[in-house]
Amino acid sequence: MSHCYALSNAAPPATSDTEIEITADLVRDLLQEQHPDLAGLAIREVAGGWGNQMWRLGDELAVRMQRMDPTPEHQLKERQWLPVLAPRLPLPVPTPVRFGEPSKRFPKHWTVMTWVDGEPLDHGSISRGDHAADTLAGFLQALHVEAPAEAPIAADRGAHPRNCTDGFENFLQAVALDDIVADVRAVWDDAAAAPAWQGPPVWVHGDLHPANVVVSDGTLSGIVDFGDMFAGDPAWDLAAAWVLLPAGTASRFFDTYAHADEGAIRRARGLAAMKSLFLILMGRNGDRGLPGGKPHWGPLGRAGLDRVLKGA
Repeated sequence: MSHCYALSNAAPPATSDTEIEITADLVRDLLQEQHPDLAGLAIREVAGGWGNQMWRLGDELAVRMQRMDPTPEHQLKERQWLPVLAPRLPLPVPTPVRFGEPSKRFPKHWTVMTWVDGEPLDHGSISRGDHAADTLAGFLQALHVEAPAEAPIAADRGAHPRNCTDGFENFLQAVALDDIVADVRAVWDDAAAAPAWQGPPVWVHGDLHPANVVVSDGTLSGIVDFGDMFAGDPAWDLAAAWVLLPAGTASRFFDTYAHADEGAIRRARGLAAMKSLFLILMGRNGDRGLPGGKPHWGPLGRAGLDRVLKGA
């Protein structure tokens, strides 16, 4: 398969009648069984999450429960690689500290991780745009180093934009933004025509959108959810210059990052258009009451798309 942003990302699977309801009592029971020294800490649910559900555990930890993800691949990837990456990253990231294994009580994986303080950007805002641009650029500089041969490859993202055109067109048609279709498609066509990444595969977060970064004091303060990380083209992360940062700060971001050539910037801009369309579609799903939909993501996606079209 081509490693693209699949339309299925915006069409969550139907829930089964046997889906286990995850409650604070269940989380405490699992801790009592497998990590009893943590079972006395306060447990409270964290809003959001679809593939995995998060629960705060005391002040410094969180429990990540496999929910709708059909396989534990994302959690197992984070368990293996975040301890390797975290020490050299300049922003806090969730780091696994205990493993929860499938049991009769809960037949899926769960992981106790460090808690990253801050407010998710999809519920917050960035007011210090230049600071956030420099912070994101510094983080991605540190992340985007050559990955080892055994690093994971992309499951549904990572390809050159030219190989993702079908998915892009599906998103574009699904959101029906008639007034700007031609302009958005022109950005995509330019990305599809850009040269391919010529360097070695580097570590890529793979899913930088407003729900996967946290902010405090008006700027970026942490990066979460590394379940889609892979080794490949850094343009998939550089798209965040438009998806996450305020208008007018993308050029500063690329100046500070300093390693993106013209081709990478063109690919990143097209990928930012596709990711913004995805956010809009998830917003539409939320407006329609579909499982996993996020009504508040629609305006975030449209704002991102506007930044993409301005290019700055």
